[in-house]
Amino acid sequence: MRVQQTMNLNKDQAHNIASVLAEALPYIQRFAGKTIVVKYGGNAMTEDTLMEGFARDIVLMKLVGMNPVVVHGGGPQIGSLLARIGKESKFVEGMRVTDEETMDVVEMVLGGLVNKEIVNLIHRHGGNSVGLTGKDGNLIMAKKLKISKNTPGIDAPEIIDLGHVGEVEKINTGVIDMLIQGDFIPVIAPVGVGKDGHSYNINADLVAGKVAEALKAEKLMLLTNTAGLLNKQGDLLTGLNSQSVDALIADGTIYGGMLPKIQCALDAVNNGVTSAHIVDGRVEHAVMLEVFTDEGVGTLITAE
Repeated sequence: MRVQQTMNLNKDQAHNIASVLAEALPYIQRFAGKTIVVKYGGNAMTEDTLMEGFARDIVLMKLVGMNPVVVHGGGPQIGSLLARIGKESKFVEGMRVTDEETMDVVEMVLGGLVNKEIVNLIHRHGGNSVGLTGKDGNLIMAKKLKISKNTPGIDAPEIIDLGHVGEVEKINTGVIDMLIQGDFIPVIAPVGVGKDGHSYNINADLVAGKVAEALKAEKLMLLTNTAGLLNKQGDLLTGLNSQSVDALIADGTIYGGMLPKIQCALDAVNNGVTSAHIVDGRVEHAVMLEVFTDEGVGTLITAE
């Protein structure tokens, strides 16, 4: 005879569990059928506990009726493989200089190793996902990114060639729509393709933002290695809009690496995405906490 052992909860534990479930219910109802684009990167993609938590969060979102779409980075993994083959990583204004050989490594790491690792992780936690790069179904049409630098004493700005670094020209959502309708979770590597057939390495935050815009997503979530946007006293800022973001840029609160991330979020909400969130990916189950709780774990940005 089989005896089932159970653990009895005390009243406080039972109340806490019931409160959590009750708090989540209105969010499940509100976001059912809605698309949520999550940019996955940083510590959340390299620490085992955080990786497992992320996969569970994404699978849970799908099971309760939401449509998560994952866009991932992979800079550290690219740098590691380049170092192993004896090739130095070079950066200009935070962007990786990407020659032909480096582009081969980028495609191998992002479209192969990292992408399939995330797909496998989601599968292990009960989800169904399909990995893509921007070259599949012409998903991410790209063009070469051109940046210029003003040098004192020189009248014309200097044009800096970053090689196969691109920017998004167009997102073709057909393949994503097909996967969502088939009950799959799309996992997208930020490699685009140009009209000339050349591959381009694109910043994952920017790809996530453009994908969210093209899908008219309910939310864009950018996982990062900070608590969110902090003021000069180190306090978390949230509930921001275009005007408050402009003021924070002007007074120097938003600067450096946070500036393009905030700009990406702002562009998304100004182009049809309901809300954008800069989320602390170092917090276990950060995605779940941001979607299913009142407080969240990051900075919220809306159009108004």
